[in-house]
Amino acid sequence: MGGDSKYLGLAYVTPYIIGLLIFTAIPFVASFYLSFTTYNLMSAPVWAGIQNYVELFTRDRTFQRSLGVTLSYVFMTVPLKLAFALFIAVILNYRLRGINLFRTAFYVPSVLGGSVAIAVLWRYIFADTGIVNMVLLSVGAEPVNWFGDPKYALFTITLLRVWQFGSAMVIFLAALQSIDQSLYEAAAIDGAKKWQVFTFITLPLITPVIFFNMIMQTVEAFQEFNGPFIITDGTGAPLRSTYLLPLYIYDSAFRRFNMGYASAISWVLFAIIMVLTLLAFWSSKRWVYYAGDRRS
Repeated sequence: MGGDSKYLGLAYVTPYIIGLLIFTAIPFVASFYLSFTTYNLMSAPVWAGIQNYVELFTRDRTFQRSLGVTLSYVFMTVPLKLAFALFIAVILNYRLRGINLFRTAFYVPSVLGGSVAIAVLWRYIFADTGIVNMVLLSVGAEPVNWFGDPKYALFTITLLRVWQFGSAMVIFLAALQSIDQSLYEAAAIDGAKKWQVFTFITLPLITPVIFFNMIMQTVEAFQEFNGPFIITDGTGAPLRSTYLLPLYIYDSAFRRFNMGYASAISWVLFAIIMVLTLLAFWSSKRWVYYAGDRRS
């Protein structure tokens, strides 16, 4: 009986294992090899050693500019998204009539945000004659060229990502609801103010969830493609101020047919994500508190 159930379980996970190998593991390894080659998709790869990486870091100013834009995008997006998601989660944690309806409504942008339709809608909302500029005109302010001015373009793209805060919010909400209410009752008896309760009770107890959301949102932000590609028609305009590394990878691979170079950029991006993740895990020892921790 035990043996049959073991084989039955293996049969259930076999489609996933096959998909993981075909669509993830094999391309992952192949891209590492291709990053050391010159490959145009039409002929066999030609070994080039570290030439692609040397060109990236010494001669390719487009890569350097794109890397800077990507880092700016990530370091703007992740803190804003986490802060906004936590703020909404705290509000939705109150037990009010119809609160489940509001929780669902706030989660919907997370489901729809990555779609093509929402990116197109975002482009029209922030267009020169879009809703945002119409509101500015109605209050006597000057309209802003959101996608045409390098000072505002990246921030406007960032807002699209921040608007998709639903998944992080749900995780924060679950963490808030798991906190022992007796801690809040004890704080109330001691006369603690709301900001003190939030700072010294709520935040420390949800630091593991903050850490998890931070890692997940950082990884996703580095891989952002749909929104910037659709809004700027894949150009990273204006003046490539929104030209994220995933756009550069796409251009190198499928517009210039330089798959080896695109693979090298992909592995540099992977290395950056890996290093930042390891740094986050290292720093977590100083600010993430788990149940049972005893720190002086």
